[in-house]
Parts: sequence; C-alpha cells; structure tokens
Amino acid sequence: MMAVWDKKVLWGFVFLLAGAVGQSVNYPAPVCAVTGSTVTLVCTFTPLRSVGQDGRVVSTEIIRVVWCRNHQICQGSTPSVFDSSSGNNNPRYKYLGDKKGNCTLQITDVQKKDEATFRFRMEADDIRAHFTGQPGVNVTVSDGTRMQIKSSRGDGELRRGENITLYCTALCTFHQLEVTWFRDGHALSESGPALQLGPLTAGNSGNYTCGLKTNVSSLSLPYSLQVEEKEKEEEDEDGKLPQTAGVVIGVLLALLALIVVLCFIRRRRAAAADKHQRAVGGEVEQKHPDAIYSNVLPPAEQEGRRRPQEPSQAVEDVSYVSVHFKHNNQARPAVEAEDAVIYSSVASRG
Repeated sequence: MMAVWDKKVLWGFVFLLAGAVGQSVNYPAPVCAVTGSTVTLVCTFTPLRSVGQDGRVVSTEIIRVVWCRNHQICQGSTPSVFDSSSGNNNPRYKYLGDKKGNCTLQITDVQKKDEATFRFRMEADDIRAHFTGQPGVNVTVSDGTRMQIKSSRGDGELRRGENITLYCTALCTFHQLEVTWFRDGHALSESGPALQLGPLTAGNSGNYTCGLKTNVSSLSLPYSLQVEEKEKEEEDEDGKLPQTAGVVIGVLLALLALIVVLCFIRRRRAAAADKHQRAVGGEVEQKHPDAIYSNVLPPAEQEGRRRPQEPSQAVEDVSYVSVHFKHNNQARPAVEAEDAVIYSSVASRG
C-alpha cells in the first residue's frame, strides 16, 4: 500500500515538474507607440497538455485567456484589458489569438495610459495547468511625435514610368491603417502607412506629407518628389539620331559627287589628248609620207651639172644605199616625224 502511494507521489511530482518546464509565453520586444496609433503585441504561448492523476496521464484544455496591465499574476479579480470569459471588454483591445498557442493582442487608438507592462495568463480545466507568462511586454507611448517619410528609392529625381513607395514612419513602432497623406497640402485618398506611386508622371511631382488621422500634431515634414521629363529627353535623343544620319549621308554624297567629277575631268582630258595626238599624227603623215630615196647623186656630180666635166671624171665608182622607212600608224609629235626621215647617200670614189 505504501509503495502504491509513493508511486503516485512520484508521478505527480514528475508531471508538475514537466508542467513548470513545458509552459511558456513568448512576448515581443519593448514597443514604442505613438498616441492615436495602433500597435500589435505579437505573442505565442505553450500550454501544459496533460497532468498526472491517480497514476494516469490526463489531458488538459485551456478554457480562459487574460491580458492584464501592470499586474504580476493577472489572477482573480485583477483588472484586465481583455478577458475571454467577460462580455464587457474594452473595444480598444482586440484579441487576435486563440486558446491553442496564439496570444496576440492589438491596441487601437493608443493613449497615454497604455504606457505599462502587459502580461498574458492562460487557465485550463485543471488548476495545475494555469500559467502567467513573465516578464511581460513593456509599452511606452510617445505623445506628439512627428512622423517621417522614407522612400524606397532614396532622394533624387525620378523618371517617367518608374515606381516608388513612400513610407510613413515614426521613431516609435506602430501599425496604423488610418494614415492621412497630403500632396502640396491637398489630402489624398490613400490611408495606409505605405503610399505606392507609379508609373510616375509629371503630375506626381510635389511635396508629400503624412500623419496619423487621430493626431494632427504628428504631421511629417515635407518630402519633395520630382519627376523628370523623360519624354523630352527621348525626343532629344530621337532628334539627334536623324541629324547624325543626315550628316553622314551628306558627306557620302559629297564624296561620291567629287569622285564622279574627277572621273569626268580625267576622261575629258584623256579624250582631248587623244584627239590632239591623232591630229598631229595626220599632219605628219601628209607632210612626210613614207618614201624610198634612191639614186642620189654625189655632190661632185651635182656640181658637174652646173659645169662640164671631163670624161675621165665622169665615170666614178658610186655606191648607193637605199633606206626604206615605213610609218607605224602611231601619232607622234611633229619633231619626231621630221627626224624620222633620213636622207642617206654614200659615194665612194676610187
């Protein structure tokens, strides 16, 4: 009998130790909220799934979840911001979790009194499975914080057709769907923390500001967005191309015309030279036809015709050399034509 009782105690101690070790709550890092904004406390928990009873393993089930503010245990009649067993919870606190492992809490329209430490508590159908997570999550509230605009593209001018996203942020973290955007002082229809613009046109240029809809003092400093006239640049580039092509074509046409003129002049000169040579060659042919000169008397006999000679002197041995020149039908200068006629007479006296 004693052995049975010791066994039960041992099993109870094991399950209690396992429950203490197995249960946990994971909180987010400390949160800085802006007055009027919405923050989400992302939270997860691990419940005790079972306990030991009379030497047996008995499953447990979470039947109640509670979020409290500035309390160590959140137990009993402790004031809570959310209680799943209550039908009179403050609507500013919305439980986004469940009873299985998600304990996320969302706080809307953050107020100064929300600057506190929030803790989560789970309660099961067995008291041994009740658990309050430590140390909780600290929330600080900043009043009158000015919002800031950050760009996905950085500073500088943007071109037509590009896309850009503007983010409305603050030094404190926040999740706020009710953000008001302005361009040049005029309210835009967008209300989210991220403003997507694109494809950009010249109409998107201007000074942008943003702020929380519930907090006018949170309006950010202006962010200047300038969109370049890309179409104008394209027109300039398109205009340069035909202009360059026209210059190249003009130069080529000028070179072609110059080549044609030079060829024409060269041919004219060649034709004129050929005509001149033909004319000179014909005149030489008329003045100096091909001839055979023979029987040329020696100078002594030529003188004898002018005066009588003695019979003994009349008979002389004469050698004649005949030279026959034939015209080669090629036009040559007049000087060469005259030089081409050679008179030759050789007389030999014994």
